[in-house]
Amino acid sequence: MRYRFIKLRIGNTLAVVVGLAIIAGMMSGCASPATSGGMMPKALKIEKRYPYSVKIKVVGGRATGAMDASQISNESFAQAIADSITQSKLFSEVTQSQRADYLLNVEIISVEQPVLGLNMTVRMEVGWELIKAEAGKPLLRESIVSSYTATAGDAFAGVTRCKLATEGAARKNIEQGITKISLLAL
Repeated sequence: MRYRFIKLRIGNTLAVVVGLAIIAGMMSGCASPATSGGMMPKALKIEKRYPYSVKIKVVGGRATGAMDASQISNESFAQAIADSITQSKLFSEVTQSQRADYLLNVEIISVEQPVLGLNMTVRMEVGWELIKAEAGKPLLRESIVSSYTATAGDAFAGVTRCKLATEGAARKNIEQGITKISLLAL
């Protein structure tokens, strides 16, 4: 009788461990990087538009590793900013030329991501600096903090929720940065 009790207990424990392993496998997986399209705001409120060119430089991002959470690369973030500026017509041109009228320097300071959870909130801090190229004087220098929460209703897989939350935090940050630039007297 005692042997049967121990066998039943081990069997239940094994079933729980296997069940948890299956759930963990379904909720994990390989992370994919944040995409420029996912980081691009859908509609921007622009106060002023400028007939000038702008060159964008992004630093502080990183590539997504095989065992990493979804990350934001410099190139993807720069592309999302450039596409947002072009679509909103904030500046007349986004260029890579050294002769741009303005320089937009953007630094990804931090991206705080959860390891697990049903609701995943990503917090992001980005430094924005707009410089008039010929004067070299900053017209805007500000740190912008944004966050976004992706829920289990947005995606079942944890890595997908983390990617959506990361893109959402970046999207909100870009929206705030572009809106602040549109309030300047250039």
